[in-house]
Amino acid sequence: MSGSKSIEYRDASPEVRAVFDDIKTTRQVDDVNNFWKHLARDPAVLRRTWESIKEVMAPGALDPLTKEMIYLAVSVSNGCGYCIASHTAAARKAGMTDAMFGEVMAVTGMANETNRLANGYRVPIDPAFDR
Repeated sequence: MSGSKSIEYRDASPEVRAVFDDIKTTRQVDDVNNFWKHLARDPAVLRRTWESIKEVMAPGALDPLTKEMIYLAVSVSNGCGYCIASHTAAARKAGMTDAMFGEVMAVTGMANETNRLANGYRVPIDPAFDR
């Protein structure tokens, strides 16, 4: 069940259409996905979120595939089904293979397990790590 109504391009304000157009141009897609259509109910949130994602996910010291795989791992850790689907698709589009996906899932699962163990045992940080 949806918590909010999506805003389709034909029903969008000029401000929302401008953001939608930028998303479509930047991502080279015919339409924006449901995430953006739902954020469009609040144009300020839509614009701010798009500008932040566009900046963070742009090529930099990390390549786009690495960024998408990190985003996927965090989405799995956070349990966001929508984000898992979206960033799995984006990572595959950027070149992620089945083997890479398997390793990302293995690392994500292991990190979650060992993080919980370290937190549960309240393991103190080694001096060599605290720099």
